[in-house]
Parts: sequence; C-alpha cells; structure tokens
Amino acid sequence: MLENVLLACEALDARKFAMFRPLLSYADLVERATSLLDTFHLSDLRQTLARHISHGHQRQLEVALSLAGRPRLLLLDEPMAGLSDGERSAMRRLLAQLDPAIAVLLIEHDMDVAFEFAERVTVLDQGRVVADGRTDEIGANELVQRIYLGSQEPRA
Repeated sequence: MLENVLLACEALDARKFAMFRPLLSYADLVERATSLLDTFHLSDLRQTLARHISHGHQRQLEVALSLAGRPRLLLLDEPMAGLSDGERSAMRRLLAQLDPAIAVLLIEHDMDVAFEFAERVTVLDQGRVVADGRTDEIGANELVQRIYLGSQEPRA
C-alpha cells in the first residue's frame, strides 16, 4: 500500500522525477506517504498489496489517497457503504479527524452519519431537492422524516 500512497503524493508534486529513480528514494514523499498511512491506522499494512486488504481498509486507503493531493474540497460518495460495524466506527473516527479547512461534500444514505458530520444538508428524492438547511431543520422536516427517516418524530 505504501507504493499506492507514494504514487498519489508524487502525482501532484511539481518537480521532475527521474524515470529510473525509485520513489522510495525521495525521503519527503516517503515521509508524507507514511504519515498518511499512520493517520489512517494503516501502517501495519504498508507492505501489503491493496488488493489483499479488507474492504474497510480499502475504503480507508481511498480517503488517504484522496488526501495525498492536499485537497481543499473532498468528495465522499457513501464512505460507509458495505462496511461492517467495526469498520464503520473506524471510518467515522477518521472522518471526524479530517482537517476542518477541507470542505467535504458527503453523499451518504446513513442519516446518522450525515447528521453527525454535516453542518448543512440537502435532501434529494427522485433526483429533486426536497429540503435544504441546517441539520436541526432537516431533522425536524416532516417530509424528510417520512421519506428517509421512517419516523414522525423530529430528530434531536
């Protein structure tokens, strides 16, 4: 996995790289890649091929690869999809640690996750915006409750 993160770090580096010089010889890239693996608790798997790690670790690696480019905007499309309860907890902790300077557009069907991380929520139904506002407003919206929350009780 280290090589995956190294390539992501190298991709946006402005310097010219020597064709036959291994990326592992660039100490600053290795340090950045290692730091990302540490942040995502993937250090123990650094020598494992990405195809041989669990689905949850693959999802964590995807976010780490995205952050390698130092984005100002991070687009996450259902980061919790297909994760076990333990993997979901790990991903939630990692998302909570994201730099607040990074704007995050989160597409998520797990409303608990959406409400946990979002300051503002736009709710779509059949491709149309049915509600937009702060999480407390959306949680209290009767139409949203009926469509997505399956309840008539307002969210706290």
